[in-house]
Amino acid sequence: MKGNWSWATEFVLLGFQLSAETEVLLFWVFSLIYTFSLLANGMIFVLICLDQRLHTPMYFFLSHLAIIDISYASNNVPQMLANLVTHNRAISFVPCIMQTFLYLAFAHIECLILVAMSYDRYVAICHPLQYTVIMSWTVCIVLATTSWSCGFVLSLIHVLLLLRLPFCRSRDVNHLFCELLSVLKLACGDTWLNKMIIFADCVLVLVGPLCLVLVSYTHILWAILKIQSGEGRRKAFSTCSSHLCVVGLFFGIAMVVYMVPDSSQREEKEKLLSLFHSLFNPMLNPLIYSLKNAQVKDALCRVLQVRSR
Repeated sequence: MKGNWSWATEFVLLGFQLSAETEVLLFWVFSLIYTFSLLANGMIFVLICLDQRLHTPMYFFLSHLAIIDISYASNNVPQMLANLVTHNRAISFVPCIMQTFLYLAFAHIECLILVAMSYDRYVAICHPLQYTVIMSWTVCIVLATTSWSCGFVLSLIHVLLLLRLPFCRSRDVNHLFCELLSVLKLACGDTWLNKMIIFADCVLVLVGPLCLVLVSYTHILWAILKIQSGEGRRKAFSTCSSHLCVVGLFFGIAMVVYMVPDSSQREEKEKLLSLFHSLFNPMLNPLIYSLKNAQVKDALCRVLQVRSR
């Protein structure tokens, strides 16, 4: 058996098995959503850079979230779009592994940045007098740097463990892009270590941070209820609810994909969830933050007024 083991030179991304007309329709719909998400996240990032009033820890982390969403979508969506309009769905081994590495890296980074954002809101609401001291720019830079570094290191570990395996089974990846679990199923070596590392990673980067976020927001909710001013309570709820929406979408999808046991319909569900995570989540993040945040809308108005003069 070992004599037949070999390195794969390419994989075939199966994607959704749909009619040609449906795939063309989805291509245009997904293209519009992808373009909108790039423009929206780019707008958020530019506004934060241009407007001095948005140079605060909260928007510092939000600018990182915008960069991550642009990068995450750009790593996965163009391949999906190409597969919808071409019959050749092959992807070479190196680009496939690179896609796996980048999607894992940006997913890890987004998770850790969301935790940093929840900590920032916790300090702002529960310890407002010490906020500028606790959330200094040094602390913000350390948190952001740690998030990016940990994201790439953890992703590299998964990819190195994947590269040690031979692939002697089908070259068909039953997914929209080179997702880790889907590629791992094609390996004919012992994948026990890979699965244990994935499980440990889920506990470390999903369950642990989610518990921290929930503890933070329990304290935040308690502090908000103590606010006497109705306007202050409304503003605090508005800011925190937008962040909770993003956290719920991100952690919910990731935990369903990587922590729910296998089932007969798991692969098709994973495709839909990955589609939502890669395409719709990057679009929803700027919508949630911009539509529910008066400061972002005011900053946009000020920039447009300056440009119109």
